[in-house]
Amino acid sequence: MKLRPLPSKVDELLQQLKAPPRLIAHLTLVHDVAHNLVSAIDGAWPNLEYDRTAVLIGAATHDIGKAIKPEELVAPGKEHEEIGIALLRKAGFAEKHARFAWTHGGEAREPNPDLEDLLVRLADTIWKGIRNETLEKALCTLLAERRNEEPWEVFIKLDDIICDITESSDERLRWQAQHSPDNR
Repeated sequence: MKLRPLPSKVDELLQQLKAPPRLIAHLTLVHDVAHNLVSAIDGAWPNLEYDRTAVLIGAATHDIGKAIKPEELVAPGKEHEEIGIALLRKAGFAEKHARFAWTHGGEAREPNPDLEDLLVRLADTIWKGIRNETLEKALCTLLAERRNEEPWEVFIKLDDIICDITESSDERLRWQAQHSPDNR
């Protein structure tokens, strides 16, 4: 499986934190999906204004707190979100990039998400073939407002994008499963 590498600054931080291989694999997969998503969004809505770099860095770092809370790689937990944003701030990441460690947790963490938040959440959801109707509806509403289109028109385009990306989710899940959730 050919995946885009994580940004070097992210990779260096993961190495410093001695992040588990499963976490690095997960962040690599979500980052790669975010690239595909950004590319498809740009193709469907040329000239849409949003911070592509923030989406990609957010996808690459959203779960970084799991380097400190590795048990949350295999069991539910939210502590990694607060830890993650603090780690990224301490490592010198700009607030506009560090925030995704917190906001990827959903509406409970960020009740008024911006487009970048929704795209990071979407990449973190669809990489494994899961659909989230609430998330997709919020994204359709925001895109429809920004592009002066009907939500159903936006949904048709977005649904095609998501379907294309989720087609290879089984392959991504198998690839991630090859990586240990601890530092072995």
